Amino acid sequence: MNAYLMITGATGGLGSAFAIDCARRGFNLYLTDRDDRGEELTQFLRDKFDIEAQFCRCDLSSMDSRMEFYAALKKEGRRFWGLINVAGLDYEGEFLERTHEQFMSIIKVNIESTVDTTHAILGLRDPERRFMLINVCSLAAFYPMPYKAIYAASKRFLLDFSLAVREEIKSFGSVTALCPAGLPTTPDVMQKIFAQGFWGKVTTEDTAKVAHRTVKLALRGRAIFIPGWINQLLQFFGSFLPPTMLARYVGKRWQTAQSDEFKWTPSFRREALPGA
Repeated sequence: MNAYLMITGATGGLGSAFAIDCARRGFNLYLTDRDDRGEELTQFLRDKFDIEAQFCRCDLSSMDSRMEFYAALKKEGRRFWGLINVAGLDYEGEFLERTHEQFMSIIKVNIESTVDTTHAILGLRDPERRFMLINVCSLAAFYPMPYKAIYAASKRFLLDFSLAVREEIKSFGSVTALCPAGLPTTPDVMQKIFAQGFWGKVTTEDTAKVAHRTVKLALRGRAIFIPGWINQLLQFFGSFLPPTMLARYVGKRWQTAQSDEFKWTPSFRREALPGA
């Protein structure tokens, strides 16, 4: 039986970009998402690139759903040579205004499901091939971020988790932590990027190019990839500043962006949504 590369969150903007890039490379894919549109994407990849591709719907925020999914993979005798953990979740805004369900959902999807899926797929790895693991973190992993406190902290967890597991599996594989800034994946995300003005535009990278470059670097064994030289500079210089100063600056930037987003909303929706 052929070994697969698994991609979680496969129907989203970044997930589908990874799927298309990997299919173009001739990789056999096993896709999962809670969205049933994954069946359409899988069929497209089969027809377009003549690869073997499978899809299984799974709500990774549910432990029962995850356990059932992993058990089915094991029963079917599936083997994997790689995993790209894309599935993620965020609710932006003041911590005290978020609900228990919202911040627990972030923890379940960003942390629990990534850890569980990584453990399960490594347990089903093809011993004859070097394993490639990519975890989608974020530039937010390097900063304490007011109004995105749980999201940023979850991405910091994933960054540290990636580097630790990388050391553990170095004899048979490698781990790459992808830490992008803005990616124009949905109209809502694009609206937030525009609301940040100059900095939103210069820190945003093309999703397809990011996916392509990430896979290329992961195959070479890169530990951390921050797309865009401006983002790399921001991370470098930010590492010299006290966390309290960074948190204060990020908080002020968010508040400014919120007022700008309100100003941008009417024209953005009128111009962008019809072609989305």
